[in-house]
Amino acid sequence: MPAPSPDVFVPHDFPETRIDLGEIQLNYAQAGTPDKPALLLIPEQTGSWWTYEPAMHLLAEHFHVHAVDLRGQGRSTWTPKRYSLDTFGNDLVRFIALAIQRPVIVAGCSSGGVLAAWLAAYAMPGQIRAALCEDAPLFSSELAPAHGHGIRQGAGPVFELYRDHLGDQWRVGDWTGLTAAARTSPHQILRMFDMPDQPPQNIKEYDPEWSRAFAEGTVGLNCPHDIMLAQVKAPVLLTHHAHTTDPDTGEEIGALSDRQARQAMAIMREAGVDVQYQSFPDAAHAMHHTEPARYAAVLTSWAAALPPTT
Repeated sequence: MPAPSPDVFVPHDFPETRIDLGEIQLNYAQAGTPDKPALLLIPEQTGSWWTYEPAMHLLAEHFHVHAVDLRGQGRSTWTPKRYSLDTFGNDLVRFIALAIQRPVIVAGCSSGGVLAAWLAAYAMPGQIRAALCEDAPLFSSELAPAHGHGIRQGAGPVFELYRDHLGDQWRVGDWTGLTAAARTSPHQILRMFDMPDQPPQNIKEYDPEWSRAFAEGTVGLNCPHDIMLAQVKAPVLLTHHAHTTDPDTGEEIGALSDRQARQAMAIMREAGVDVQYQSFPDAAHAMHHTEPARYAAVLTSWAAALPPTT
């Protein structure tokens, strides 16, 4: 199934290109020039490439930037029943091989951060220089994680609303019902959301079947995070943003808990790679979008200290 009709989309500052990866057409934008180090930006769930647009203006001074729409988001092909970490990750392996064609630093937010870790573990030899996992829900986006709380105690209620009220490929499309359910939900994570009267642009460009895959656990059925992290082969920076525990209900609010961050780092370090951690307790989940200058400074400073490519 193709992406939504062209009238859904809006203009952006950077030109967009689609590349044929076999099963799908993957949409992406570029900034900067090829004489600079290669950087691949992977957006969060419900995010198209342009959530990075403000940061790309800043990063273009230091990198040749490629920002992608994952399958099922933005202008990339929508593929019913074909949303999983392994499928997303292998799309990116092909994209790096065909479009970037050299070692690349990968930086992803949220589920895109999980995919950055996936690439550091499972990409082809020599493809990945390092991975920045921006507030990545390691373990917490799994249905039955090896460590800490799972998605039903995290963002699961959000994804269940998208699944039930929007439906796969927008076959239901009940935005009014979704906003009403969110306002009356017992889950604090939903009461924190600002629900406009109409779907925002990023949601219009999103296949809600992504939500089904996460809420029901099929997205990572063959990719347990503990096993994935033990295979990481490149340096990693994990940034950890605002998170808390509701004192009344014990509900975890945020992408991952302190315990899960520590466990993820311990597993990767046991694998023998350099792992760094930076805490930003005042930062929004998608810091690259809300604070592009801060995000660009963090990424650029960390990348400058990486070993050079050989």
